[in-house]
Amino acid sequence: MTYQEALDFLYSQLPMYSRIGKAAYKEDLKNTLELCVLLDHPESKFKSIHVAGTNGKGSVSHMIAAILQTAGYKTGLYTSPHLKDFRERIRINGEMISENEVTAFVEQYQDDVMKIGCSFFEWTVGLAFDHFTKHHADIAVIETGMGGRLDSTNVITPLLSIITNISWDHADILGDTLEKITIEKAGIIKEGIPVVIGETDVVTEKIFRITASEKNSEIIFADQNFSVKESERRQDDADQKSFHVTVAEKSPPGHVYQFELDLMGNYQEKNLITVLQSVVELKKIGFKILDKVIFQALSRVKEATGLRGRWDILGENPTIIADVAHNEAGLKYAMKNLNEYYHDQLHIVLGMVKEKDLQKILPLFPKDAYYYFCSPNIPRGLDAEVLKREAGKFGLRGRSYPSVRQAYDAAINNAPIHDVIYVGGSTFVVAEVI
Repeated sequence: MTYQEALDFLYSQLPMYSRIGKAAYKEDLKNTLELCVLLDHPESKFKSIHVAGTNGKGSVSHMIAAILQTAGYKTGLYTSPHLKDFRERIRINGEMISENEVTAFVEQYQDDVMKIGCSFFEWTVGLAFDHFTKHHADIAVIETGMGGRLDSTNVITPLLSIITNISWDHADILGDTLEKITIEKAGIIKEGIPVVIGETDVVTEKIFRITASEKNSEIIFADQNFSVKESERRQDDADQKSFHVTVAEKSPPGHVYQFELDLMGNYQEKNLITVLQSVVELKKIGFKILDKVIFQALSRVKEATGLRGRWDILGENPTIIADVAHNEAGLKYAMKNLNEYYHDQLHIVLGMVKEKDLQKILPLFPKDAYYYFCSPNIPRGLDAEVLKREAGKFGLRGRSYPSVRQAYDAAINNAPIHDVIYVGGSTFVVAEVI
């Protein structure tokens, strides 16, 4: 079997959420638990940190992984979805799993996986856990796919649980209220395991506190101990952004630290304090992480971990920005961030998937931009003409294109050097451009 044949098996034979949506989602952990038995319980053979949340969990996972590996720990990282290469999902110290290892795993277990009835995501979780075990990772940062309670990753017992925030996304699966979504995310809180919550919210805080109390877990709200006092885009460096963080407690109280991040979006403010609080908790349980390591790691997260698609500057003159924000909360920040970029004309290459609530999302986009509507090349992709028609109801004007690539090329051809091109609306649109 070649690597391409292995990928063909994964993409064509196993139900895949990114392609077919809700039909691929399993409403229990039965398959994952059976897979863990088949693999001799790799989930119990490495230390882990579990990260959930509506927005920011990918960035937080990559930042924590960068800090840990810079501190000298052999650090696994499991994230999803991938943008260009399937192997992006599974890394150790930033290095992707090899093609040979993916192929060998498929060859060895494909018949068993089919008998169990695993989804694509369940299978990749098993592969990741097996990889981290075989390569003796000191610690692995594990990002949930969606939700938490029934997510395939939720078979681990981590050293620390992290929930970045709660907002509207995947309501068709996780629930049609913030309370229901919060209950699903809170499902990663384990007995006696501390949990860091990134954002305090009047709707969600009570649910988190009740769940943590029931699990005898210490709960820490990051934004009650840290705050971002100021952030600014560095004019002398297009690849760095300064964040000024105030520490509310301990020595010295009220002290302000300046961090230089290679992750540019304003929304990284919230992710940064979640990471800093998580590092505090990791130190409490014995991890040796010097302050200089934190500063160094956060300035080179993309280099250390391979993170892409988070306010990713793809070009200058014109400025081209790609960002995977795809729900209401994430897009609010993304559109606000665009205001920092001075431009004569804003061009937006926009595509979405079918299940998005357009009534909540489309009003967030600026009416003075010119739009290049497209559909990501997956079965779930929302037809470009449908998106154009719905966007027109909110004053968004432009043309539709048969593919993401054609829409992107049209934007580049139409944008003079002082304009800005934004690519987004869906992770899969960004993936096709990158």
